[in-house]
Amino acid sequence: MQLQLKNVEVVFDNVIQVLRSVNLEMPAGRIVALLGANGAGKTTTLKAISGLLEVEKGRVTSGEIFFEGRNIANIDPCEAVRAGILQVLEGRKVLSHLTVEQNLRLGGHLRKDKGQVSADMERIIGYFPLLEKVFRRTAGYLSGGEMQMLILGRALMARPRVLLLDEPSMGLAPLMVREIFERLSQINREEGLTLLLVEQNAGFAIRICDYGYVMENGRIVLHGTRSELEANEDIREFYLGLSLTRQKKSFRDIKHYKRRKRWLG
Repeated sequence: MQLQLKNVEVVFDNVIQVLRSVNLEMPAGRIVALLGANGAGKTTTLKAISGLLEVEKGRVTSGEIFFEGRNIANIDPCEAVRAGILQVLEGRKVLSHLTVEQNLRLGGHLRKDKGQVSADMERIIGYFPLLEKVFRRTAGYLSGGEMQMLILGRALMARPRVLLLDEPSMGLAPLMVREIFERLSQINREEGLTLLLVEQNAGFAIRICDYGYVMENGRIVLHGTRSELEANEDIREFYLGLSLTRQKKSFRDIKHYKRRKRWLG
């Protein structure tokens, strides 16, 4: 198993517990989706893996996080990048005063094989042809979709072994969302890059994932293969918007659903 979380608990400011006994497994070369509502603990899970918890006074207080056999719980973020773990934060954080080319080159600044950087840039342009048209443009003037492609390309320039993606579809038009997910699937298929995808757009996430987890209130409450998630009645109704009865649900119905124990049964 390339990446594995075992009974991981995370506490912020030594007071607020956000993750509770989280167990998650990622085989090498697979796409794993982590689904759930806002505040469920999805981003915290990513930051526990990438070492970014310390920036927000968070810490793994219990459990283990194994990456290729090594326990990396509370790893330094720079060491995580050197080890091959890279997190793409939500919000399309480009270096707005630099050009697209400069942003991409900065993605490979820790690499020792400098002669391969230019070749990799051509490879990334092949995945995101729109970037070639704006190659010399200042990144701050790009559209939202172009920025998302740029930060994905910049991340790939680091040659990660595991890529952690936080809400890559946020704020994008439907056609651009489709394009982004198609490219992620292609990159995984052609390069064998392991992807952990945090996403509220459950339809696209389930469509490309090999395996998925559903998180609520800091716990994993359901997990399964893509086909198992697609067939699950609660996933279909409350994440994909599909109801077998096609009847409109009242607020009371939804509250009742949240109280049910079916996730665990």
